[in-house]
Amino acid sequence: MKKDIEIPEVNDVYLAIVKEYNEVFQCEDWNAYLINDKEQDIEMVIIVSHGYDDKDQTSLMRKKIDILPAKSYAKIELIQPELFKLNNEFKVTFFEENKLMDKTFLVPSNSINEEALKPVPLLLKPGVLAE
Repeated sequence: MKKDIEIPEVNDVYLAIVKEYNEVFQCEDWNAYLINDKEQDIEMVIIVSHGYDDKDQTSLMRKKIDILPAKSYAKIELIQPELFKLNNEFKVTFFEENKLMDKTFLVPSNSINEEALKPVPLLLKPGVLAE
């Protein structure tokens, strides 16, 4: 029965779009990071991302992280500024203490900009946190 299904709430896991300097290409890049602010590791992390609006859609991007240790983060992907006009969605699925967890993070269209930058947990860099 539906009432018997327990859907655990995901806490202390964040997704942020961070602006940082790229030493190799000597330019500013925007990168997506997954942040584990929990006291325990998360395992078998699968991230599926895409951008969309009423008329445009990007292809699906997939990323797997075997283990994301407690109080750490991982760079997921580079985001081109041309995609900021789209809603950018990241579906994150992982195991925490043998429980399957799932959360969809959304970065609304036109929400990634210089004025929206705030400190991001653990990274200590300016960025935009996904909802």
